[in-house]
Amino acid sequence: MFKPVIKKAPYLLHGADYNPEQWLDYPGVFEEDLRLMKLAKCNVMSVGIFSWVKLEPEESTYNFEWLDHVIDQLHANGVSVLLATPSGARPAWMSEKYPEVLRVSANRVRNLHGMRHNHCYTSPIYREKIKQMNTKLAERYSDHPGVIGWHISNEYGGDCHCDHCQHAFRDWVKAKYQTLDKLNQAWWTTFWSHTYTSWSQVESPAPHGETMVHGQNLDWKRFVTDQTLDFYRHEVKPLKEKNAELPVTANFMEAFEGLNYAKFADDLDVVSWDSYPTWHFSDDDLDVAAWTSLNHDMFRSLKNGKPFLLMESSPSSTNWQAISKLKKPGMHVLSSIQAVAHGSDSVQYFQWRKSRGSSEKFHGAVVDHAGHEHTRVFQDVTNVGEALEQLNEITGSSVKPEVAIIFDTENRWALNDAQGPRNIGVHYERTVKEHYRTFWDQGIPVDIISADRDLNQYKLVVAPMLYMVHEGVGERIEAFVKAGGTFVTTYWSGIVNENDLCFLDGFPGPLRKTLGIWSEEMDALSDGQPNSIKLEADNTFGISGSFSAKELCDLIHLEGAESLATYQSDFYVGMPALTVNHFGEGEAYYIASRNEAAFTSQFFTQLVKKAGITPVLNCQLPKGVTAQIRSSEDHDYIFIMNFTGANQIVELDERPYQAIINRLSTNDKQLTLAAYGFAVLKRNK
Repeated sequence: MFKPVIKKAPYLLHGADYNPEQWLDYPGVFEEDLRLMKLAKCNVMSVGIFSWVKLEPEESTYNFEWLDHVIDQLHANGVSVLLATPSGARPAWMSEKYPEVLRVSANRVRNLHGMRHNHCYTSPIYREKIKQMNTKLAERYSDHPGVIGWHISNEYGGDCHCDHCQHAFRDWVKAKYQTLDKLNQAWWTTFWSHTYTSWSQVESPAPHGETMVHGQNLDWKRFVTDQTLDFYRHEVKPLKEKNAELPVTANFMEAFEGLNYAKFADDLDVVSWDSYPTWHFSDDDLDVAAWTSLNHDMFRSLKNGKPFLLMESSPSSTNWQAISKLKKPGMHVLSSIQAVAHGSDSVQYFQWRKSRGSSEKFHGAVVDHAGHEHTRVFQDVTNVGEALEQLNEITGSSVKPEVAIIFDTENRWALNDAQGPRNIGVHYERTVKEHYRTFWDQGIPVDIISADRDLNQYKLVVAPMLYMVHEGVGERIEAFVKAGGTFVTTYWSGIVNENDLCFLDGFPGPLRKTLGIWSEEMDALSDGQPNSIKLEADNTFGISGSFSAKELCDLIHLEGAESLATYQSDFYVGMPALTVNHFGEGEAYYIASRNEAAFTSQFFTQLVKKAGITPVLNCQLPKGVTAQIRSSEDHDYIFIMNFTGANQIVELDERPYQAIINRLSTNDKQLTLAAYGFAVLKRNK
C-alpha cells in the first residue's frame, strides 16, 4: 500500500487536458465548462500544456491574468489543476528571433517553425527561455491551493542533430569511453575502415552518412535519452526550488521506442502515460486489450508498483489513427476501469472541449462541437466519474505480481537494428505481447520490467528474445534461478553485450550456464514456411502433441539441460526445441522456436501451476474475460473485465466477496457480465 500519489488530492482523479486559452474570445464558454465539469464528476484539469504564447506574447512581456482567473475559478468549483510547463511548443517570435532553438533533422537541415517538440533540448537559448518561464510559473502558482502538481512539458520525444547536439554527443562519448581506442573497440570501427582518429570525427548517425555502426546507433539513442532527461531536470529545477513538495510528472507514450523511460523513473514523483488503444479495428478486441494492459503494467512497474496516472485517453475516437473508430457502448467505461485495475489512480482525457480548428478539431473530447451534455460520449464520461467515486477507497493500493516479463528498451534498440536473421521482421514487440497474453488470459498479474531490475521479488521471470545481455544481468538471472526462481527465455537470446558486440564464447553468452545449452545456428523461415515441434512422449511437463513453429528456429545442443520437445522436419529434425535445466533450487527453460499461440498458452498454463503462481481468481475464466487485483493493507480489490461483445458468466471461487461495482448481478458465486462489462469486488486479504 502506497500513500496517495498526489498528496493534495487523496482520491481517484477524473479530468482532462483543458485549453481555455483557445476560448478566451468566446464569452460564456469557460463558465459553461465549469458547469459541465461538475455534471461529468471531473475533479482535475491539466492546464497550460501549449500556452506559451498566451503567457508570453512577446519576449519578456508576460500575461498571467487569464491563467489566474482559470485556476482560481476551477479551484472554487472543486476542480484541481495539474499545471503544465509549456515547453512542448515554442512561440513563433522565439523561432524567428532565435532560429537556433529549432531542431536540425538527421539530414542536417534545420526545421522551420511549426509542429510540437520542434526544439533543441541542448540549445542554451531554449534552456534559458524555459528556465525563465518555469521560474515565473513556480513563483506565481507553486503555493496555490488549487494546483496539485506539475505536468512537465508534453510527450517528450525526437532528437536534434545541430552543432550544439554534436558537441554534446562528443562530450558524452568521451566521458563514457575516455580514449579513442576504447571507443573504436566498443563500436568495432575497424569494420569498413571506419576507425576514428580524432574526437572531432564523431557525430550522430545520418541517412547520408554513417548508419551501419550499430554501437554508434545504440549510443546515439542512449545519448538522446540522457539529453532529454537532462532537459527534464532543467525544467523541474526551478519548480522544486520554490516548492519541493509539489509532485512532478511527465506524460509518456505507448511502448515508445524513442526514449528509455526506465532512466526517468527516479526523477519522476509520479509516472503518467497517454493511452490510445485501437478498439474495434477488428471483430476481436482481445489482443488490443492485452497490449493495453501490458502498457499499464509497464508504466506501473517503472516505480516498482507505485500507482501511476492515466494522463490522456480519448473518450471516443481519435483523429490520427488509421481509422477513427467510435467506442462501442460500454467500452469507454471498461477501458477506463482497465487502467485503474492495473494501478492507475486517475482517468483523464485528451481533450475536454474539441478545438474549433487546426489539427485536432476532430479528435475525441468530452464536450463536442455542439457544446452541451446531451451526447452519448458525455454520458459515458459521467459514468466513469460515478464509478471512480465508488472506488475512492482503493486510492494508493498496489499491484504486486509474482511474474515479471523483461521488455527492455535498449535490448529493443539493438535487436531491431541487428540486420538478421529476419530483416522482414523479427517481431520483438509482438513476441513480448504473445507471452504476456497467456498470463492476461489466466488473470495473472505481471510486472513489465527492464533487464537491470532486481528479480528476487518474483517467482517466475520471462525474457523473450533477450538479445542484449548487459554486464551483470546474466549473473543476476543465474542467482535468481539458483535460489529457486523459474526463468524462461527464447531463441535469439544472449547474443550481444551492452556495446552490441557478439559474445565470443558461444551463444547464449552469459545465459549458457544457467540454461544448460549451446546455440549453434539460427534458421530463419519465410512467412508461410512452417516447421513443427513435438513434445517428448515421456516428458513430465504435462503437455503432449505437436505444434507449429514459424519464422525462427534455433539449433541448440544440450549441455546439462533436458529436452522436452524436438523439431519434426528439415535437416535439424530431432534436435531439441524446448529444454529445461534444473539449476540449483530452480529451473531455466529455453524455447528454441517461435511457436503457435496454442503452445505458448499450454506451456505457461502448466508452468504457472508448477511454479506455484496464484491467479487472481481460482476459477476458469471465459475467453475474453480477465481479472486483475489491487491490494491495500487489509483488502484485495478484484477487477473482472469482459472485453467481448457478448454476455459472459464467471463462476467465482469459494472465497467470500463484497461487490463494490457490479454492472449486472451476482447470484451466489455466479457473476454475469454484460458485453464490455465489468465488476469490482472486495475480499479480505
